[in-house]
Amino acid sequence: MQILRTVAELRHWSRQQRATGHTIGLVPTMGALHAGHASLIRAAAASCGAVAVSVFVNPTQFGPHEDYARYPRSFEADCAVAQTEGADVIFAPSVEELYPPGASTFVEVTGLSERLDGQSRPGHFRGVATVVAKLLIAAEPDRAFFGQKDAAQVAVIRRMVADLRLATEIIVCPIVRDPDGLALSSRNLYLSPAERAQALTLSRAIRQVESLVAAGERRAAALIEAANGLFSAARSAFAAVPAIRIDYIALVDWTTLEPVETAIPGTLFAVAAWVGATRLIDNAVIA
Repeated sequence: MQILRTVAELRHWSRQQRATGHTIGLVPTMGALHAGHASLIRAAAASCGAVAVSVFVNPTQFGPHEDYARYPRSFEADCAVAQTEGADVIFAPSVEELYPPGASTFVEVTGLSERLDGQSRPGHFRGVATVVAKLLIAAEPDRAFFGQKDAAQVAVIRRMVADLRLATEIIVCPIVRDPDGLALSSRNLYLSPAERAQALTLSRAIRQVESLVAAGERRAAALIEAANGLFSAARSAFAAVPAIRIDYIALVDWTTLEPVETAIPGTLFAVAAWVGATRLIDNAVIA
């Protein structure tokens, strides 16, 4: 498996693969690869003739007091995972390669970028849209693979790709969970054992909402109230350890991220909360 460091190398590789008749798959990541990332790489390998995995901790999507400096980095382990799951190349650029000195161009999806995660993380989705645009331009992939866990990010990227008329098809793969239900995330590494137990409240809230929907409840107010109740109970049960702080509990149109009053198939139910100092997200698409 090759490790590529420059945009020119990645573009050359992609064009060589296409010239031999291969479709190109791209899996953008920030490294610290886990089973969720592995599922994306497998999906790419199953549907594309050549697969690139990018490993790049993108500084522009972190706020000034967020965890850029301590974000998990495990490059050798990431390469091993990517190779095992079917990647052909790793694209691991420096910050200077993607953001050359004097760079002043950013991509911003107005409206969507201020909703859900964007409301509590100003500038986050501008950084996401910018780096994904750079990766799509560099790799020229036929398909790019993202996880449903980052559902708001998916909405922003889909809108950006449509607005810019980019040729890449965006493929969204299901959330991968630990056996106890916790959605896999690189940030789970930050959790103490007590905090990890608290973190299960997010997936329990998701399951509660899915159960209510299956029983016929479709009102946003009732679904959000049920999820709030679970978080309140968790705060009481874990009073001796750092509290859960809710960022948002929302039922939204997955295309616009605007709140809706009634759940219909395809509606997104999403939660975000801090467990101790770690911010986690989870969601479900209403069937």
